[in-house]
Amino acid sequence: MNASIDQYAVFGNPIQQSKSPFIHTLFARQTNQNLQYTAKEPEQDEFKQAAELFFSEGGKGCNVTAPFKHDAYEFADRLTERAKLAGAVNTLKKLDDGEIIGDNTDGEGLVQDLLQYNVMLEGARILILGAGGAVRGVLKPLLDQNPQQVVIANRTFSKAEALADQFKEYGNISAQPLEQVEQSFDVVINSTSAGLTGGLPQVSATIFSSTTISYDMIYGAGKTLFNSWALDQAWSKPMTDWVCWWVRQRRALCYGAALDQELSKFFASLERT
Repeated sequence: MNASIDQYAVFGNPIQQSKSPFIHTLFARQTNQNLQYTAKEPEQDEFKQAAELFFSEGGKGCNVTAPFKHDAYEFADRLTERAKLAGAVNTLKKLDDGEIIGDNTDGEGLVQDLLQYNVMLEGARILILGAGGAVRGVLKPLLDQNPQQVVIANRTFSKAEALADQFKEYGNISAQPLEQVEQSFDVVINSTSAGLTGGLPQVSATIFSSTTISYDMIYGAGKTLFNSWALDQAWSKPMTDWVCWWVRQRRALCYGAALDQELSKFFASLERT
């Protein structure tokens, strides 16, 4: 690595759909920061080795997406409180003392985006499809909004059930097998990776009503397959905003400063590109 350039990265598998290198590179130009931000795709069982190599060669911080969020949680020397609760990490930063701190900004990004678009979460019936690391990060922030209920539906029911049990002290949360969910919800959040391989979660379209808000945490270029499907049933919004809120939070940890109003306008401009 070039020691004169700050080195950052995003880890995932697959990773080609990630907008992080594009967004962070544009941000660096806007703020006159000399950095290189690359996408890394280690094999499923090689995250620890890849992360160790990245930091040993001078890496300052990295973002982590599926399927490595629990691996990043295990890799970190220290954890923020929200990362401890989530049991998953999406941001790693090397501190001055050489230790690695892990954080989870998934939940705040999602909630802030929904609130920004005046989505009423208090009293809402919320369905979450999937039970992976990203879901762990969003449950507590969602439950803090006092919804009527949160239902986790997953192909492997035991994983959804374990998550619901872990977070039940924070609000009304339950689990259902994916194929048995039939009632409609106010908000449907997709965190399954089916869309990355051209598929859809195996759930009934009856989860949507004419007023349902659909939200896809698995983003790509343009409208996602899940949101296109949801749009045929109800209404959906693209993922760009959540990505920008997520980047705001990750950068505040990695680079040591929150974004000011001018930079918020910069992120708003990305939503129009």
